[in-house]
Amino acid sequence: MNKPNIIFYFSDQQRADSAGCYGQRLPVTPNLDEVAKEGTLFENAFTCQPVCGPMRACLQSGVYASQNGCYRNDIALPTDTKGIAHYLTEAGYDTAYIGKWHLASDKEHRLATKPTPKERRGGYDYWRAADILEFTSHGYNGYVFDENCNKLEFKGYRADKINDYAIEYLKKPHDKPFFMFVSQLEPHHQNDRLRFESPKGLKNKFKDYDVPGDLKGTLGDWRLQMPSYLACCNRVDHNFGKLIQTLKDEGLYDNTVIIYTSDHGCHFRTRNMEYKRSCHENSIRVPLVITGGGFTGGGKVSDLVSLIDLPATVLDIAGAEIPEHFMGKSLVDKKGHESVFIQISESQVGRAVRTDKWKYSVSAKNRDSAFADFYTEDFLYDLEADPYERNNLIDDPKYAQTRKELKGILLEYMKKAGEPVLEIVEK
Repeated sequence: MNKPNIIFYFSDQQRADSAGCYGQRLPVTPNLDEVAKEGTLFENAFTCQPVCGPMRACLQSGVYASQNGCYRNDIALPTDTKGIAHYLTEAGYDTAYIGKWHLASDKEHRLATKPTPKERRGGYDYWRAADILEFTSHGYNGYVFDENCNKLEFKGYRADKINDYAIEYLKKPHDKPFFMFVSQLEPHHQNDRLRFESPKGLKNKFKDYDVPGDLKGTLGDWRLQMPSYLACCNRVDHNFGKLIQTLKDEGLYDNTVIIYTSDHGCHFRTRNMEYKRSCHENSIRVPLVITGGGFTGGGKVSDLVSLIDLPATVLDIAGAEIPEHFMGKSLVDKKGHESVFIQISESQVGRAVRTDKWKYSVSAKNRDSAFADFYTEDFLYDLEADPYERNNLIDDPKYAQTRKELKGILLEYMKKAGEPVLEIVEK
């Protein structure tokens, strides 16, 4: 059998519950919902770094942000990193990257609005991307660059145009299997305008939304932003559907594995002063649907899985050997973990572990380092009794033993990630 093509379709800042297959009542994601019925829906998928650049670095490198060095935004992925595109090239694949990259710029190389040089493209060959797409575009109009550093200007809604570049690639002749990473910016807010920029006229379609339980009774800006946010999610889904139809029209669909997920969620300024960078469910829980190959007909998987598992999964799908240093495991067997590990940057130097029942998080105040010398216990939530994380139990002496057990699990993860022996100050 021929090696399958692989498409990684990536949204930005998309809550799991924005999708119908995760409980959304409104018709926000009809195309993803159909793929979820056909393929495998991972009900409990979590980011391992709830901020844009670090999470992307984890996906490309297969290791945690503290290991690849990209523990915050504006740190470039080291040019000597052997990433998934390099491994797939060795496995006989053509590679393509479309959309937002966010891994080229650092203090010495300010490439947000400039072409990304070849050595900073993570091993991808075909290129239709901008390092920081929100700096080269708004909701409408902008530009990306090609693999020859040519500027490609576009007119129209950004998510549509990024998807058009992906469709353009699919329609090219292919004499080898391909891996295409499509990185949309939506539904991420437009930083310089402090709003979610949805397609004109579409947000009214989603004004009758059900308030998610984690947001009820809170402040934040969700009352103002939610209709536009859902409209952005809907337009990403619309384009996802167009891409799937193109695969079918081009005779590629039956031999293509499609992965759909997002880098992190969105808490609408209810947990800190912006939208992510916290240990809470609405910041770390993401949609994850995979179809094609052995994932077709996989149904629903309730095991905990992490985005750190996806680099290993991609290589496994391609029939490539998974490097021993990769931190995740392949999800081809549709089996997950008893717990997942989260590193949190910029708002804090934070670490968290999530099990089926518990969320335990620690933090340090130093905001610009990969890890700290010591951490202080910050949050403990009983997710069975308190799914919306309103009752922090970290100071409750009744849970001292629970905290001790979770602390041990967390320290094991930190040790596995190569962090020095650290101290966690108990409450």
